[in-house]
Amino acid sequence: MQILIAVIASAAIVLGSPFMGQLQSFLRRSLSTRNYVLLFGAGVLVAVGVAVVVAVTRIRERRAQRFGLMAIALLFGATYMWWTATPYAEVNAVERVHFVEYGLIALLFYRAGLPRRPGEGGSAGDPSILILPVLAAFTVGTLDEWLQWFIPYRVGEAHDVFINLASIVCGLLFGLAVMPPAAFTTRLRPSSRRRLAVASAFVWLVFATFVGQAHLGRLNEVAGIGAFRSHYSIDELNAHQADRAGRWKTQPPIAIRRLSREDQYLDEGLWHVRRRNRSEDVTEAWRENLILERFFVPVLDMPTYASPDGNRWPPEQRTDFGKRAVADAAFVSAAEAYPLVVWPHSLYWPIVGLIAIALMMIPAAYATR
Repeated sequence: MQILIAVIASAAIVLGSPFMGQLQSFLRRSLSTRNYVLLFGAGVLVAVGVAVVVAVTRIRERRAQRFGLMAIALLFGATYMWWTATPYAEVNAVERVHFVEYGLIALLFYRAGLPRRPGEGGSAGDPSILILPVLAAFTVGTLDEWLQWFIPYRVGEAHDVFINLASIVCGLLFGLAVMPPAAFTTRLRPSSRRRLAVASAFVWLVFATFVGQAHLGRLNEVAGIGAFRSHYSIDELNAHQADRAGRWKTQPPIAIRRLSREDQYLDEGLWHVRRRNRSEDVTEAWRENLILERFFVPVLDMPTYASPDGNRWPPEQRTDFGKRAVADAAFVSAAEAYPLVVWPHSLYWPIVGLIAIALMMIPAAYATR
């Protein structure tokens, strides 16, 4: 039953992510910035306050150690939120809600994995009761970011998955304080090693597949323009450009449904539009525009949700920038909104598979010692 609750809560967070941006936009339109921040801040304080009250009422034994663990969890969480705070109060408010969510997920998976008391036919807990909740919550965070990368209006990247680890640790420490195992041994049992091996390999494959789809890119070099990173090769970009040029004549991407697949080609085109428009360097803006004219013509000429009038420069502006840009300057675009790593695709997946196999073989290697 406990594991079912943890899975349902995890599914709610992952499947609810497409609607969170919509809810946030609605609240921002409906409330002043001050009230928006107060609403989320009050929600976080109430959630934490209720958790602390429940913990205090449950802690009857080893009070010093357990209250100490709870204090460490709260202090670590508060410090982390202060350290990662941005200049924007509304962004910080949303991130604190996200922090509490993943602390709760870790707590639920920890509770689900607690062994029964020895007197009830259970056995002592071992380090797996701490490691498995971390792996489970990390997987939830990966799936959450993966879905956000897949749908419009949201951004999902590996960096945010690791940020969730801080809240996962806080939730785990809080769970240890409130529900410590009745008995504990530092030595992993053989059955625990097998579970950890399978879980680790699964988590690795999920995370590596997400990284491969969201962050594995190519460095395209074009004479007279320079280099830029993309999910696509030059041939693939040409194919996408031809496809969008025909399709967007009757179906321009103006109104995009929130529950639909992100058009990564359009997204990449808008990266270069934003970089071009924001750059104060004439040569950089000129080269970004050349990339757009070469590979993203539909993004320049067709209306989109980001620019109903298109994004092409007026002729006089293009002429002016062309005259002032340094023609022979080396150029590597930095337009990508999140990191794209240029690793050989032919090596990435075999390495991913070998690591998964190695993780699965750890119990057998341990047994031969």
